[in-house]
Amino acid sequence: MKCRVCRQPAVIDVRRHNAGFCAEHFLRLCRDQVTRAIEEFSMIGPGERVLVAVSGGKDSLAAWDLLTSLGYEADGLYVGLGIGAYSDVSGDHARQFAASRDLRLIEVDLRDRYGFDIPTGARAARRVPCSACGLSKRHVFDRIAVEGGYDVVATGHNLDDEAAVLFGNVLRWQVDYLARQLPVLPERDGFPRKVKPLVRLTEREMAAYCVLRGIDYIVEECPMSAGNKHLGYKEALNAIEQQSPGSKHDFYFGFLARASERFRAGNEADQAALRPCASCGAPTVTEVCAFCRLVERATGERAGGAVPVELNVGSGARPS
Repeated sequence: MKCRVCRQPAVIDVRRHNAGFCAEHFLRLCRDQVTRAIEEFSMIGPGERVLVAVSGGKDSLAAWDLLTSLGYEADGLYVGLGIGAYSDVSGDHARQFAASRDLRLIEVDLRDRYGFDIPTGARAARRVPCSACGLSKRHVFDRIAVEGGYDVVATGHNLDDEAAVLFGNVLRWQVDYLARQLPVLPERDGFPRKVKPLVRLTEREMAAYCVLRGIDYIVEECPMSAGNKHLGYKEALNAIEQQSPGSKHDFYFGFLARASERFRAGNEADQAALRPCASCGAPTVTEVCAFCRLVERATGERAGGAVPVELNVGSGARPS
């Protein structure tokens, strides 16, 4: 197999493009796909500050690496979830990546700041762990971005992730979720803009990118994700993709082009009903936001909003 661009030996075949690529041109393909996503969906404007949500996994570290290599001012944010050795190892990968590239990594530990970790919080709130985890991370991402003056929060969601979420939402016609199934969620009072620059790249491509760029990442799946329905959706879509390369891309981007607009009216009405949480001040449609209710159930205390979040900033940090 030869590279489609230069005809040198290829290191990866990308079946949905019906092509192989050498290392140089595969890395260029990744950068070009991220650039195309950013431009197509107006994700990041000139001079805007980006906060990248990093987990120590391949996708978030690749997203951080791609954004900085494209010239964006991007800092990282790692949230310590308290999931035993898994969190210890994932944190180490995030710190090592930041230090190796002299990047600024902000750290917030849930147990230190809010008095609970994901295992205990999920049990106390009677939520599945992935639900408690997602809720907690979203709250911290929003708060740090707003307090730090960041314009954009970038996450490492790739094409496989977005196609699997869309598959699950369509199976159950989750209208509220379909309204927010977008590569960009615009900023509004109390919420920064959220963007997914990897939506044109797959999980396999991100793994190859990290290998070629020398990015060491945590390989193991989170031990609390066992039974997560989206893993099953990914397997189903992988089987379809194997038979018909490009199906994931066509499914997700076809939804964006032909159907997503139909679900947005209800979402806009919900946004109009937002008000400050009585406890932390974050935007919510109820008196007390879901995160503060989670904190209260896990610790017996409200999260509060008056005390600034205490940050641990990595040794490779640039001055604020």
